[in-house]
Amino acid sequence: MTETVPTPVADCDIQMIQAILPHRYPFLLVDRVTQIDGTSSAVGIKNVSMNEPHFQGHFPGAPIMPGVTIIEAMAQTAGVMVGAAMGLINGDLLIYFMSIDGCKFRRKVIPGDRLTMKITTLRGKPGAKVWKFHGRAEVDGELACECEFAAMLDMRS
Repeated sequence: MTETVPTPVADCDIQMIQAILPHRYPFLLVDRVTQIDGTSSAVGIKNVSMNEPHFQGHFPGAPIMPGVTIIEAMAQTAGVMVGAAMGLINGDLLIYFMSIDGCKFRRKVIPGDRLTMKITTLRGKPGAKVWKFHGRAEVDGELACECEFAAMLDMRS
């Protein structure tokens, strides 16, 4: 059953994120989403912890957050933004990657870092299935990763 959210939603804590996204530990990669401006833009926060399972093997003695998980964290931030703006709370929203373009990595992300993901919608509007976003992931204002990605929204209910 889909519930509506009071508008405007400008900030999502972990409980709201879990009500929007189907992801759970160990694959829920965003802790908070702030500065939500409808479906136009948002900022996601990921507190990187040594307790995350990928650090056991990537790399022992020199833990680095895998690039694919950085991109996934940006995509999850975009999903929360769209879900919050459209009131898709507990509505069985699934989001699938369609493409990742122009991806560049510029800095390692390591345990103890606070990853800030700045998401901007390039294409998509309420009711559309296909959306395109620009994502920029930073640590302390320094660029870690940047890319454009497209995703398809699917409502299971």
